[in-house]
Order: sequence, then C-alpha cells, then structure tokens
Amino acid sequence: MSAQKTLNVGLIGCGFMGRTHSNAFRQVNQFFDVGHRPVLAAVCARSADAVRGFADRWGYASTETDWRRLIARRDIDLIDIASPNDTHAEIAVAAAEAGKMVMCEKPLGRSAAESARMVAAVEKAGVPNMVWYNYRRVPAVTLAKHLVDEGRLGRIFHYRAKFLQDWTISKDLPQGGAGLWRLDAAVAGSGVTGDLLAHCIDTALWLNGGIAEVTAMTETFIKERMHTLTGKITPVGIDDASAFLARFANGSLATFEATRYARGHKALYTLEINGEHASIFWDLHDLHRLQYFDHRDEGQVRGWRALHITDGDHPYMKHWWVPGLQIGYEHTFIHQVADFLEGLAKGAPAAPTFRDALATDEVTDAVLASARSRQWERVPASV
Repeated sequence: MSAQKTLNVGLIGCGFMGRTHSNAFRQVNQFFDVGHRPVLAAVCARSADAVRGFADRWGYASTETDWRRLIARRDIDLIDIASPNDTHAEIAVAAAEAGKMVMCEKPLGRSAAESARMVAAVEKAGVPNMVWYNYRRVPAVTLAKHLVDEGRLGRIFHYRAKFLQDWTISKDLPQGGAGLWRLDAAVAGSGVTGDLLAHCIDTALWLNGGIAEVTAMTETFIKERMHTLTGKITPVGIDDASAFLARFANGSLATFEATRYARGHKALYTLEINGEHASIFWDLHDLHRLQYFDHRDEGQVRGWRALHITDGDHPYMKHWWVPGLQIGYEHTFIHQVADFLEGLAKGAPAAPTFRDALATDEVTDAVLASARSRQWERVPASV
C-alpha cells in the first residue's frame, strides 16, 4: 500500500445515516488501497449525551454540539452532513466557504433552488463534494451501468422503478421531532418523492440519461397528525405516495412509483430497463444478483439468467471475499468513500457531485409541480 495522507472527518448527525457513514470511513482502508486515510476526528449533534455515546461507540476523537464550531476547527478537512434535510444547505454553504470538503446525505436540498445555492457554494470554493446516493455503488447496479454503456441493451425503450415501504400507515403516528422529521414537510421538503423516489431518479439519470418531462400524481392519505414538538394536531404537508410517468431525453419512457403505504414492504426497490437487444432487472432484496435477458442468445437457451455478482471481475468485488460470497447494504457506503478518496488522489470529482444531485432535485420539483398542476411539466436542463 502506498503512503497515505490523513483526512480528518467531521460528521454532523448521529442517527442511522451517521452510522452507515462512520462504518464506511472506518472500513475503507481495510479493503481499498486509496491515497487517504479517514480519521474520525469529531462528531456533532445537538444532544451532548447522545453525541458522546455515539463518539464512544464509533471511535470519534471529540464531540461538538454546534456545527458552526465544528466547521471553524482548523483540524477538520471534510464535513460530512448526515443531519435532517432542513440543515443541509446552511451547513454545506458554510463548510464550502470555510474551504472544507463536503459530503452530504440525499436529497441534497429540500428544493432545486436550495440545492442550486449549495452547488454554487462548492463550485465557487472549488472544494471536492459528493452526495450519498449509495445505490449506484451496489455492484450489480454498477454492472448494469457497464452493460448499458457498452451498448449491450441497444436502444432503450422503457425504464421502470419502484420503492415501497409501509412504516407510516398508522394514523396514530406523530410527525416531527428527531425520529419522525421525514413526516414534517418543513424539515423534509417533501415525502416519498424527495426521500424514496430521489434514489430511483438518481439511479435512472445515471443509467439512462436526463429526464425531459414528467406527469405525476401524489396523495397524502393521513391529512392531520400530532406534531411531536408542539403536541398539537397539525396538517400533514408531505406526500405519502407518489407516481409519475416520464420521458427521457433519449426518447425512452418510464414509470416511477413510491409509497410508504404498501403493507408487507419494508424497502422494496426494483428497477428494470428494456432495450432493443436485451433487458435487465434488479431488486434490492436480492441485491447481489442482476437479472439479464439477451434476445441474441440462441433460441433454445434464450431466457432470463441470474448473474451472481461476486466474481473478481465484477465491479468492486475483487476488494472483498472469494467468488460466491456476498456483500450487503453497508458495503455500498464503503464503495462510495473509496471512490471519493480515489477522486481526491486523481484530482477528479467522483459522482454524484452536488451538481449531479441537483439534476435529481430538478426532477423531484417537476414531479411535485405536476401533481399540483395535473399537467406535464418540463424538467429544466440545468446540468
């Protein structure tokens, strides 16, 4: 392994995503030969007790309860934002202005306008930046990207994606606060459109290019919920379900669907692409497999095949175990850190950058606008 530079990480947020990021920073050098070694220098959260416990568990050297103090620290190289959506823009802009590298959880902002300010800040400062759309780093999905780019599918006709959950069905579930901020529109920006569909859209843009126009419908099934912070019954502003049709710039058609009201589904994310020569299908529940059909196969053996993505010539897999042994969800974040660090070594940005993530927010904005107008909406070609 070549000599490594240290990269002092300052994490903001100690919830679920803070855990996935911390694990990735800790594990990356064990498996990838990259030019930097992340050091867990500091973690920041509002609760002093919670952040101390998190720091002890994950091995952070220090804690902060004010993100401004964290950004002001001269020993911090990278600010990693894993806090609720309403904090992303202010923190990212301040970090960029302080000359820090910035990584940010998805969605980048609560709206495309908010995200555009973040893009402007990191590009003006010239600091490396990345957004945690980790499903790009599932080896099977990365292989799908390779197959599309190699022309194996030929002309693309259709793209389909859905992301289904069931955790908000109960009308007794409150909105807001540390655990349920995703149900509070002021904090989250939107519901499943900006949360679940943002993942689907990012992957779609990466695999199949830009989306030109959309027509959408959304629904809020529970119109009022108690707010955790006030104890009062208040209107619910987020979308519980979202579905839209899309036309890609390459002429292909698409359907997208997301809901938190699909009984029995905890995280069912699937995508399918149909081309003139071949089709591919992927399911998060079976994330190490890519289903592949090639019409050019000889007729008697033509059919869907399940590619088990574990061999050393598959994306990322040479860094892990022997062929046939699988990896999981947490490894996608390790891959993302590895790619970010490799980008630093090469002086080239690793996707998705803030500007890449803005493209997703342009689509989600158009989806929400279409649901309101009940008309087709054009997606700005801003990236």
